[in-house]
Amino acid sequence: MGWWPFSSSSRSDAIRSGDAIPNRQERAACWAARDAYFACLDAHSILDANKDSAAAKRACPLESDVFERDCASAWVKYFKQWRVADAQKRKRLDELRRQGAHEMDVSTTFAPESGAAAAAAKGKGKQDIQDLLDGKKR
Repeated sequence: MGWWPFSSSSRSDAIRSGDAIPNRQERAACWAARDAYFACLDAHSILDANKDSAAAKRACPLESDVFERDCASAWVKYFKQWRVADAQKRKRLDELRRQGAHEMDVSTTFAPESGAAAAAAKGKGKQDIQDLLDGKKR
């Protein structure tokens, strides 16, 4: 069936190369393959599959093949890098918690909400800046 232009192998090749966009089912298959691969790496205490590629290939050959088959090559690279960055982030957050750091909920808005609050806040930022400048002149 390799000669048929819409065969699954040509579709998979197009997805891997980035020439085709994966549909919902193909993304779900990629994520499942990624999760299975990462679970295997976890079971063998391998964090960085790029740095320890020989050990990762030796420990998880089937999962690695399925992961690379079912995902775009750019996604494979991204997911492997994300895994390392996420582990480093979690490690740093744990260190900060042990040192007594407190987490803060931070939310930002760039525009006032609609309604009466928006009408009251409109132009207020300009006046605050002008008041600050006037205070500097005195």
